[in-house]
Amino acid sequence: MSAGPNTVLRTVSRTGLRTLTGEVSAETEEKKSRFLAFVVPHARFADRLAELRAEHPKANHHVTAFRAMRPDGRIEEGAKDDGEPSGTSGMPILRLLIGEGLVDVGAIVVRYFGGTKLGTGGLARAYPGAVKAALETAAADGAVAGSRLQDWSRVTRASLTAGFARASALEHAISLASEAAVGEFGQPVQVLDRRFTENGAIVDVEGPEAVVETLLHDWSLGA
Repeated sequence: MSAGPNTVLRTVSRTGLRTLTGEVSAETEEKKSRFLAFVVPHARFADRLAELRAEHPKANHHVTAFRAMRPDGRIEEGAKDDGEPSGTSGMPILRLLIGEGLVDVGAIVVRYFGGTKLGTGGLARAYPGAVKAALETAAADGAVAGSRLQDWSRVTRASLTAGFARASALEHAISLASEAAVGEFGQPVQVLDRRFTENGAIVDVEGPEAVVETLLHDWSLGA
């Protein structure tokens, strides 16, 4: 999803943000209308929306909202009501994502109309309510399902250096940092390349920014 008439860019602090490691879902009901909510990593958002439109062709609405971190540090976000009264569905979901401090996620709610109109207030409660129920499954049993809420961190790369005498210690430090990164961010520190010069070893790594920056502080030229 790219910037367009339904998106805005927001400059925010990058601390205190969270994201999802995988998809979560829930189904709720309001006056016989069914709301099927799916929250996915943003990388899967567009494809998942297309899949759900194909899986639920008779649904009345496919309401969406998303937040994605851009390379310049601003958050791109947007929402679509998909035929519901303006501002009653997509924006309430987006406000929920903002309130939860979520980024790099997309939310999709499939609605089957039950025959009774909910009114603008009812819609504004039902749509984010369904997404909230989906997010609660991540908190409750996400570890088992392979999808959980976690602290957000940008993935970055760095080149770490060590003299020949400390090369094995560097490898051990990377291994420990990777374990810590998986525990805190759900992502490992990966070794991209190893090479040697007349001064020692150089190891290129990629992983959560906070962890990689700590490694770079300890294992760089002059450290």
